[in-house]
Amino acid sequence: MPLTPLDIHNKEFNRGFRGYDEDEVNEFLDQVIKDYELVIREKKELETRVHELTERLSHFANIEDTLNKSILIAQEAAEEVKRNAGKEAKLIVKEAEKNADRIINESLSKSRKIAIDIEELKKQSKVFRTRFRMLVEAQLEMLNADDWDHLMEYEMKLEEQKVE
Repeated sequence: MPLTPLDIHNKEFNRGFRGYDEDEVNEFLDQVIKDYELVIREKKELETRVHELTERLSHFANIEDTLNKSILIAQEAAEEVKRNAGKEAKLIVKEAEKNADRIINESLSKSRKIAIDIEELKKQSKVFRTRFRMLVEAQLEMLNADDWDHLMEYEMKLEEQKVE
């Protein structure tokens, strides 16, 4: 066990023949006691300071660990977000391709229907023109024929029948 200032103070030396000067020894011991007390105080202060710094170091080590864990979690979350965004982008592209295919198929179907309708209208137009031409030709034949007199007689007979 180390000496304390009190141990030094209470130390008594045996007196011998022609021993040391008692006052000189006491002054020296007083000086040793003061210096020893100063060293002990400094030691305690340093131990306290070391303890405080150790606690702070431990605190900062905990903060560092927490930050490292947070960084890892953030990196994992970023990777997850990136993967999800990639999946979502693929789904959007697939959906867009499906919509594009559907629109193209609908457009092709409509264009075919319109082409069929145009052909039908062309046929109807041709039939209409043919009938109209035949009607006009028949009318021209009637005009060119001398049957006007018969037609006039026929009309008069019709009027007479109406009157009766």
